[in-house]
Amino acid sequence: MFSHRCVAFLFLSAGSMAVSAQPAPSLDQLVATPVVTVHISEQLRSPPDEATVSAATEARAPTATAALAADKVKTEKLLAAIRAAGIGAKDVQTQGVSVSADYDFQPVNGRSVRHLNGYVARNSVRIKTRQIDRLSTLLDTLTSAGASDIYGPSFSIADPAPLRSEARRKAMARGEGEAGEYARNAGFARVRLLSLEEGISYRAEDIVVTGSRIAPEAPPPPPPPPPPGGGGIEPGQIETGVTLTLRYRMER
Repeated sequence: MFSHRCVAFLFLSAGSMAVSAQPAPSLDQLVATPVVTVHISEQLRSPPDEATVSAATEARAPTATAALAADKVKTEKLLAAIRAAGIGAKDVQTQGVSVSADYDFQPVNGRSVRHLNGYVARNSVRIKTRQIDRLSTLLDTLTSAGASDIYGPSFSIADPAPLRSEARRKAMARGEGEAGEYARNAGFARVRLLSLEEGISYRAEDIVVTGSRIAPEAPPPPPPPPPPGGGGIEPGQIETGVTLTLRYRMER
């Protein structure tokens, strides 16, 4: 869990929040009802529950039409293997189809002359799986089915809302606690929330290294045992959280 904060004091009164038609508060009123602004960032870590992998097929032929046709056959074979692996149609998406000329350079009379060899067609698909413990098997399936390139995996959390709710709750409690501490240090008894602004943070990497640059409040739980058939793929953990800007009025 990560927590960062910065604090700013604003000496405002309730009158300053009202419409401009009201008279400006006096200096004594401003000093009597100061406002403290607290910025809190709360990050929670959780193991990912889904992964995304991209796989591509490639074919070469003398003409663009022939290259596309040959690559279509390879792509259909790849898609059939993906379906056989239990990946549903809603979790498979075409990322792009391309065809380009294939040149090489040959020496002619001491100069390099470009020569057209043919055309290269490529088709890339993106696959989402929730069977993270079988990623290694999936990658083997893709390569056996003719995938020429594989990118990923990229890990994520399917529904980060519960984590954000928990981060929000902790951030609110921390903000009120810190604002109350400043109020007591300044001779006030309590604080009252005036406004709140929120920003959402989410960080995921292909391979996320667990651990923290900042010491957590409580010792982290022991890591789970490695899943069977992981094939050296470590999903790590994903950071999800919120950043709050909280404004409190100090009261006696």
